[in-house]
Amino acid sequence: MIDKITTCSVVTCVVLLLLWLASACSTTSKLPEGEILYTGIKKIEVLDDDGTDGAADAIDEVNAALKQKPNGSIFGSSRWTYPWPPFRLFLYNKYIDSEKKFGKWVFDKFATPPVLISSVNPEMRVAAATNLLHDYGYFNGKVGYSLIPDRKNDRKSRISYQVQMGHSYRIDTVIYAGFGPQADSLVRRTLRFSKLRKGDQFSVIKLDEERQRISTIFRSQGYFYFVPSYIDFLGDTLQSRGNVAVKVMPRAGLNDMVKRKWKIGGLTVNLRGYNNEMPTDSMTYEDMKIYYEGKLRVRPSILYDRIKDRRGDTYSQFTQQRTQEALSRLGIFRYTDIQYIPQDSSGNVLNRVINASYDYPLNGEFEMNVKSKSNNYLGPGASFSVARKNIFGGGERLSLTLNGSYEWQTNVRESGQAINSYEFGIDLSLEFPRVIFPRMLRRDFDYPASTKYHIYVDQTNRASFFKLLTLGGGAEYKFRPNALHQHSITPFKLDFNLLQRTTARFDSITAANPALYLSLADQFVPSMSYTYTYDNSSLRKRGKIWWQTSVTSSGNILSCFYAMAGKGFGEKDKDLLGNPFSQFAKLSTELRYTFNISRRQSLAMRVMGGIAYAYGNASVVPYSEQFYVGGANSIRAFTIRSIGPGRYHSDDDNQYSYIDQTGDVKLEANIEYRFNIFGDLHGAVFLDAGNVWLVRPDEARPGAEFTLRKFYENIALGTGFGLRYDLDILVLRLDMGIGLHAPYDTGKDGYYNIPSFGKGLGFHFAIGYPF
Repeated sequence: MIDKITTCSVVTCVVLLLLWLASACSTTSKLPEGEILYTGIKKIEVLDDDGTDGAADAIDEVNAALKQKPNGSIFGSSRWTYPWPPFRLFLYNKYIDSEKKFGKWVFDKFATPPVLISSVNPEMRVAAATNLLHDYGYFNGKVGYSLIPDRKNDRKSRISYQVQMGHSYRIDTVIYAGFGPQADSLVRRTLRFSKLRKGDQFSVIKLDEERQRISTIFRSQGYFYFVPSYIDFLGDTLQSRGNVAVKVMPRAGLNDMVKRKWKIGGLTVNLRGYNNEMPTDSMTYEDMKIYYEGKLRVRPSILYDRIKDRRGDTYSQFTQQRTQEALSRLGIFRYTDIQYIPQDSSGNVLNRVINASYDYPLNGEFEMNVKSKSNNYLGPGASFSVARKNIFGGGERLSLTLNGSYEWQTNVRESGQAINSYEFGIDLSLEFPRVIFPRMLRRDFDYPASTKYHIYVDQTNRASFFKLLTLGGGAEYKFRPNALHQHSITPFKLDFNLLQRTTARFDSITAANPALYLSLADQFVPSMSYTYTYDNSSLRKRGKIWWQTSVTSSGNILSCFYAMAGKGFGEKDKDLLGNPFSQFAKLSTELRYTFNISRRQSLAMRVMGGIAYAYGNASVVPYSEQFYVGGANSIRAFTIRSIGPGRYHSDDDNQYSYIDQTGDVKLEANIEYRFNIFGDLHGAVFLDAGNVWLVRPDEARPGAEFTLRKFYENIALGTGFGLRYDLDILVLRLDMGIGLHAPYDTGKDGYYNIPSFGKGLGFHFAIGYPF
């Protein structure tokens, strides 16, 4: 009976599918009279491409103007569509005239209207694309199009576009004229930053950038009413064939207010309530008048310190932006608006009025998930956090996070014993939007700065194995002196592991895996660290550099106290509150470089390394501080913690082998070529290499120590390719890694020692780019 039902179901599905496919003609049955269904474009034909960067930018802009997604587009492509009729368009045609409730519901929820040739409007797109060619200096460029009717249905058509670029014009001379004495002096002093250079390809984009540059200079020197549109250009293409002589000048007939420099006058701050209630009271602080609703919820000094201009200063756009950003970084306002109002019609003084509305003080988040693991563990997890903003009236944020999870083993027969485990924890943190200690750093930076103190407690119970209590806390200071550099200082961090209970089964495992026991044994880890980050992504450069270096030290201050008490700095068996403490030093660095070849392709590279060394009171670096490689963001041909240290490789039947595959030294390098396939779908081809090693030899892990002998054979190597789907808000990534060389003995000779192609594959699904 079951076989008959299954057979009938399959036949029914096949019949429905054939009926749908046979209804392809119905995708045009409801088109308005005289309309044609747009089915995409052919590959855009580009002639006379000179291969310059300017040509690549122009072609990208032209392509964007000409492309339009048809019904049934694959990943937003304007060329590629699914080989079957667009189902949502089929629903549109089937139910557009439906009077039934179900039909109307299907139409409203799932139907998509047809994309028509008339709505694509190729004539308008061709005109816009031609103007774009002219904007990039291709004054003789032309764009045309033709329709390609469908062979089977003349009510469907594709569009073929042809782009004739012609030769590009270059800038010959640049002349600045017509500015007043003070304005002309400003322009002359900053000519080295001009966006217009002799010999560069002419581009309207560069003209707009020069307009913006000059306007910014003037507005930062007191010319409050000057805007970019007050700069005009004249271009002469007759003086020299193929070249443009450019003249830059202010617009004629500008108002006297535009030509005048302005000074800063009075200051008024209007603070509205949580629901935008109007102010009901007022007070004066220094020369600042504050109007507020209910009670004043922010300290006046906090506001005053974040307003960067003072009475009598010359107006500066840069200072206005600093004030706007400083108020926003407080995190207590829903919005802030700064207005500059002339004090009188004949003077040159601007009074400032700042309008702001408080954001709600409480913020809560709740997350819940269910995890299923390959070892038959299943269970729910949840996290709840609540934050109180502006708790002390200075933008402070007090956060409390509760998290927990519970797991049980579903296949009890296979394991022989049910393992019900749980984990819960609490984290309390207080964050200030500024550096409050030490005093030398207690100034208000122009870029984000913060001070954070936090404490936490975690309870972990693994039934049939162990019960572990972890607690700790610390302080962290972050500040950015400018847009490129960031510093993070952790002067104090203390973690404590308390192994409350173990079982005989766990003891037998740790006897064979000492690293596991060392990671969980009772110990204090008192540490301090410093991290420096360089990031030039804010600069308009084709090459983006990101570099981060971190230094961590643990146990040295306590050892100094012991040394003053007569116990040598390098001696062992020192403790804190009856428990040993870890003593180590760690250095890690990572350098990323991304070069944008064009708007649709780039080359990304990463080099990273680190070393951690235990000494004095410890012989092993804490497990949480050790390095590992492999996984979705590392060497993608190998799973996480499946390589190293060195040439060591544990038995394949050891289910806890991954625990030992960490090290004290790490080296890794990656290179990835990224390109657009079509629409929002992107691709990548990559090469990954690296490994981890031990500083000291370990008899339990032969070949794990770092050595230069046959160093290249100790490096794991993998290649592969991947797909990325860009959803704007996030990137979905699927990578397939292909192993080329494993650093351990695989039983196969030669550099390519992967036992089989299938065993050398690694698949990873992740969110975001790997680096």
